[in-house]
Amino acid sequence: MKQRFILWIEDYLFYPNFFQKIISFLLLPLTFVYVCVVLLKRSLAKKIDYKIPVISVGNLTVGGSGKTPITIKLASKYKDVCVILRGYGRASKGLVIVSLNGDIKVDVNQSGDEAMVLAKSLQNATIIVSENRENAIIKAKELGCKIVFLDDAFSKYHIEKFDILLRAKKEPTNIFCLPSGAYREPKGFYSKANLELKEDRDFKRVVTIKKDGIEVELPKKSLLLTAISKPKRLLEFLPKNIELLAFEDHHNFTKAEIDEILGKYKDFSIVTTQKDFVKLENFGLKNIYLMDLDIKFSSSLDFKDLEFYIDSFKN
Repeated sequence: MKQRFILWIEDYLFYPNFFQKIISFLLLPLTFVYVCVVLLKRSLAKKIDYKIPVISVGNLTVGGSGKTPITIKLASKYKDVCVILRGYGRASKGLVIVSLNGDIKVDVNQSGDEAMVLAKSLQNATIIVSENRENAIIKAKELGCKIVFLDDAFSKYHIEKFDILLRAKKEPTNIFCLPSGAYREPKGFYSKANLELKEDRDFKRVVTIKKDGIEVELPKKSLLLTAISKPKRLLEFLPKNIELLAFEDHHNFTKAEIDEILGKYKDFSIVTTQKDFVKLENFGLKNIYLMDLDIKFSSSLDFKDLEFYIDSFKN
């Protein structure tokens, strides 16, 4: 029941049916108030320059759009990098140094799933989780970092930064802001980004199925087990007959849940995402496969504005 509700919410926000469209229109007065608050916050914000290149990788809609793999791809090109994110789903609070120059300091419960993926993928970077991005930027400078990447910080109007917005190849048919639709900020705000990256135009996702680090074929009888936003977007990379079991975004799996899943799907192999794998690997699952995701940028994509921004901070 819970899994069906999650998928229903996804459809309502992004691709509503007739009944869901009625609900969306009924909530428009609340959406109007929400948008007014967003516009007011933006107009009143006074930007703070932290004297370090700060690059935000975000999106306008709720849920995932490839922020983590794009950040990994971009941040891997530079030295002395720090990636800062809120750390959704973590058991800790406050500012936590997840990894320092590649040395991982905490477990996934303290870091959150996305931060641990970043820490394991960027083996020379520093990863910090903090509800307060400003404090985290200051800490990054204290630690000797020269470039800061912010996860999903487009709405942090008071931070002087270079904004990269990601745009899905299949955009929502529902164009409204919350709670009537999936947009956290008006769709027209794409024009306010320093760089807009659209999937299938500027970048592509390349998924490879791996087991124990080796590329393999996925068994025919497989279960996609995941706790990410918009889980149905994963199906395009997998066989048509695959089973899908989706939990809410950033869900922390329990042993009881895993035991129940293994009992119900005892003859199935399990395939999952990198974000889920960092949580599932602690359960010692033997028949588990990884959707290893890489990003391929278009050869025509020009990052000169980003490079110019970073170079402007060099002495």
